[in-house]
Amino acid sequence: MADTKYIFVTGGVISSLGKGIIAASLGKLLQERGYKVTIQKLDPYINIDPGTLNPYEHGECYVTVDGHEADLDLGHYERFLNTPTHKDNNITTGRIYQNVINKERKGDYLGKTVQIVPHITDEIKRNIKLLGTKYDYDFVITEIGGTVGDIESLPFIESVRQLRWELGRNCLCVHLTYVPYIAAAKEVKTKPTQHSVKQLQSEGVQPDMLVLRTEHRLNKDILRKVALFCNVEADAVMQSVDVPTIYEVPLLMQEQKMDEIILRKLNMPIKEKPAMKDWRNFLDKKKNAKETLRIGLVGKYVELPDAYKSINESLLQAATYNERKLDLQFIHSDKITAENVANTLSSMDGIVIAPGFGQRGIEGKFLSLKYARENDVPTFGICLGMQCMVIEYARNVLKLEEANSTEMNPHTPFKVIDLMEGQKTVTNMGGSMRLGAYNCTLLKGSKVYEAYGKEKIQERHRHRFEFNEDYRDEFEKSGMRCTGINPETGLVEVVEIPEKKWFLGVQFHPEYNSTVISPNPLFLSFVKAVVENKK
Repeated sequence: MADTKYIFVTGGVISSLGKGIIAASLGKLLQERGYKVTIQKLDPYINIDPGTLNPYEHGECYVTVDGHEADLDLGHYERFLNTPTHKDNNITTGRIYQNVINKERKGDYLGKTVQIVPHITDEIKRNIKLLGTKYDYDFVITEIGGTVGDIESLPFIESVRQLRWELGRNCLCVHLTYVPYIAAAKEVKTKPTQHSVKQLQSEGVQPDMLVLRTEHRLNKDILRKVALFCNVEADAVMQSVDVPTIYEVPLLMQEQKMDEIILRKLNMPIKEKPAMKDWRNFLDKKKNAKETLRIGLVGKYVELPDAYKSINESLLQAATYNERKLDLQFIHSDKITAENVANTLSSMDGIVIAPGFGQRGIEGKFLSLKYARENDVPTFGICLGMQCMVIEYARNVLKLEEANSTEMNPHTPFKVIDLMEGQKTVTNMGGSMRLGAYNCTLLKGSKVYEAYGKEKIQERHRHRFEFNEDYRDEFEKSGMRCTGINPETGLVEVVEIPEKKWFLGVQFHPEYNSTVISPNPLFLSFVKAVVENKK
């Protein structure tokens, strides 16, 4: 293809309307028509990345294959498109300003007064167009975070305005807004959408397509009215009605010919309408599943389920392919005590011990693991969850009663989880973390090997502390095997207890590598064990 096409997705009225899902759905439809597609998120906050943000404020921090800590919307992009994202797929205001200031200090702008326009906007445009030039995509879909009218989003919208002129027919804007239903009047109101579009127009951008987020299906008169008042073609006004699962949204958009209209507007070959057989097969399995599995997710951020978004979706995918419905129970590890642990967990068919950082809620995870191990409940520990498996086992089986991680207790006499020597002198926040995809060699005959069906795998990491090799022999002699090892460093990546039905912990994050079309093998294996145990 001669020219990459750029599609911008903006949002109005309120936040959390689902711009990421709309962007991912559109990307999926274009991908199914044979085009090479990627999606990018521009976040207006000044943090360099979300790695240090509180999950209560931001939700999950997603990690790309090249080790970039990114917005959780990148997880949606990967789950829908089944292709990995990279550092270039998530840009924050902080990174933009950092790049510009670094250039100014190096003298790149010598003699110039550095300003929002053109220097900041030029840097934003450079990062948007980079994906098209660097990776040769047919379509780059760029989601602009925040809501139109926000002060912090203005430089991004201004950059879109400039690109509209620079790119001409190779550029298009999709605007997502909210159409509220007023129960007392028993009618929907389009005025918020009209005001949102006027705000976008006042900033120099005319949307080419509108997507109306609504709880109630809108009739043709409403859609025509919105088109008339917002200067948008009537067939380019879509509606995104509430559906039982986000994975139905691509089909909903396909019914309204979203992809066809965009291809026509961008003067692109429309090609044959995709059947999306694999996607529909997944939805059919989800819809037709009769039996339910109750899985408990034990963590300290459970008040905000988005803090574990990729795990939630990975469990849903695995349950669906095992032809089961998922009843995911969020269990606050802070509230688990020796007195209530049995009552809290006894109704669970399987248990997942969540990742995280810090001391809070850690004792509840130890108690949950002790209950699961002694009662042989299928259990999956992820990252800190795996480390907690090791600590609980050391305390209650190896009788190292004060065993701990040096993250929780730097003075513990039994450092079963510890920083590597090379990490101990690193002081920058995040500098000592292992981030991104690393190799792992699996022990033949183990449950983890059985799950993947191969000896060499690659999974993504986000952690600082490691299994302490000094204690490995002691663990293995007593029954906890180290069944996954990093071939370059010798670090332990997987532990399991073979005599249990399924009691396994991984240092990596398999949830980052699980999509609708290709669910992660470990989640499939775990859920399969839960199904068999329930029988």
